[in-house]
Amino acid sequence: MYLTYIAGFGVAVTAFLWLRDLRIFSRTGLPGYRKAAYSGIMYTALALLGCFITSMTEDWVLLGLGLILLALYLQGRVERERVWHTEDTIQRLLGSVERTKDKSSRKRP
Repeated sequence: MYLTYIAGFGVAVTAFLWLRDLRIFSRTGLPGYRKAAYSGIMYTALALLGCFITSMTEDWVLLGLGLILLALYLQGRVERERVWHTEDTIQRLLGSVERTKDKSSRKRP
């Protein structure tokens, strides 16, 4: 069924966004990206659950796709600091930011 491929793509996007937030946090140490990286674990797991539901039964396909969309929606709602100013789209997509040398001076919750 073609909806299983759509569900797999949704999981891949969710995992990619989580790994991008993790990369930005490791390079900058900003607390907003730390929270986004920690939350991304749960949202990726929710998307994986949705993919599992979509692939296992045809009766609950829409529930599985709904869980994936919910995971993507919630992942986008996490507050993050502004880290890009003049970068192009590819740099933003890959999470390329300037490294912060002193990450310990940042205030963390």
